Amino acid sequence: MTILENLRYTKDHEWIKLLDDGSSALVGITDFAQSELGDIVFVELKSVGTKLKEHEVFGTVEAVKTVADLFAPVAGEIVEVNDALDNAEIVNQEPYNNGWLVKIKLDSPAALNALLDAAAYRQLIGE
Repeated sequence: MTILENLRYTKDHEWIKLLDDGSSALVGITDFAQSELGDIVFVELKSVGTKLKEHEVFGTVEAVKTVADLFAPVAGEIVEVNDALDNAEIVNQEPYNNGWLVKIKLDSPAALNALLDAAAYRQLIGE
């Protein structure tokens, strides 16, 4: 199971990566989450311009046998949706790279500090 040290994680199995500008971040689902879901066939996300509260649902991931809600790790505004998700299985293949879901402009970059680091996430999933 891949867990990257430079990301923050949620108990709902989303990851967030602060970008170099310091005010925006990429959000996706973890390697653990995609492996638990199985073959992802469709991703539905809220549109650019949507303002999110922390832990608000911003979309769903549909796999062959289930549908899972996606929860915003922190508050912010969706500024980009990953166009590559037209090919939804990219989330299974590359959950931390080309399989990211949304880019958000953060209300407070410091909010990332309240999320799980890699060690705490490993503990959460029992790895």
